Amino acid sequence: MKENKMEKKNSRFRNLFILIIAAMLAIFVMFAGIIIYVDPFFHYHAPIAGFPYVVDNQLSQNPGMAKNMCYEGCIIGSSMTVNFDTDDFMEILETPTVKLSYSGAYPKDDYNILSIVFDDSTYARQNSQIKKVFFAMDIPTMTADIETTKYPLPEYLYDRSYINDVQYVLNKDVLFQYIMRPVVQGKGSDLSEIYFSWWTPDYYNIQWVMHTYEEPGKVEKEAAADELIPQTEENLKVNILPFVEEHPDTEFYFFFPPYSILYWHNVMQENTFEATFKQYQYVADRLLSYDNVHLFYFQNMEETLDLNNYADYSHYKPEINRFMVECFKDGSYEIHSSEEMAKELQKMRQMIGDFDYNELFSKEW
Repeated sequence: MKENKMEKKNSRFRNLFILIIAAMLAIFVMFAGIIIYVDPFFHYHAPIAGFPYVVDNQLSQNPGMAKNMCYEGCIIGSSMTVNFDTDDFMEILETPTVKLSYSGAYPKDDYNILSIVFDDSTYARQNSQIKKVFFAMDIPTMTADIETTKYPLPEYLYDRSYINDVQYVLNKDVLFQYIMRPVVQGKGSDLSEIYFSWWTPDYYNIQWVMHTYEEPGKVEKEAAADELIPQTEENLKVNILPFVEEHPDTEFYFFFPPYSILYWHNVMQENTFEATFKQYQYVADRLLSYDNVHLFYFQNMEETLDLNNYADYSHYKPEINRFMVECFKDGSYEIHSSEEMAKELQKMRQMIGDFDYNELFSKEW
């Protein structure tokens, strides 16, 4: 009799345990199902109609957009690209374009995302052939190690395995911050303006720039003229040029972003002036050797002399982003030959020589 009672008791515990496990599995399945259905990182599919997606996480959301958005052009590069409005690319260039910026991007970051953009064999993207790549060529990052990324990547969103996707589909932050929160708030991101910088128009003024500017310490020894070339060449060879070579039908619009004249003060403080000019010429020469490359040099625009166009020494107003798109259309500031690049760099030297840095730094900001 005692044994029967014990068996019944054990049976009840087993049934309760099974019920609890089944309930937990059901919750996990529902949890994962919601994330897979909405897919706020676009890991499995394009956005579903009507959902207010919040796009504010470059590391986690760029790979999904590269795989599953419908586009013919893509914007690649650092924070120099975040204020592009993709509606401008459609309006001016008639090119559906997706923004895949990484703030502070190193060449390896550009490589990682372009590898997904051009990977037709693994992911069944709905977009047609990539016709145009708009690429911000940030010379200061070209001496980075070829394997260095700005931030550690969430590898489960970049690799080809679905096994480790548990880190995505059972992620409470994804559920609450990227599904529940936008549903409750009833608003999502304007996909044409994602990643826009936080600076409002009031921040674009010389007082703010100079108030927040941190002058680099003066380096006494001048860098050798060729010092920056070897690592620059390595990054071009490994992280950038393979895409240009392997996709001759895609037009690559490389551009040197219009940093302010204050950027060149940094270069002089670091005593890499001649080395930097040689680096610019070298990169231009390598890029111009390809028929599918367009190269633009924006650094000697008159606007770079006016710090009221900037929020710091390098980040410019969104109006300048639109102007650059217009240049991609009409060819203004385009470089066609090594000789043209040398001429523009000479013009840049003249602008630097004529600018009164002493007056700028003598004022109280």
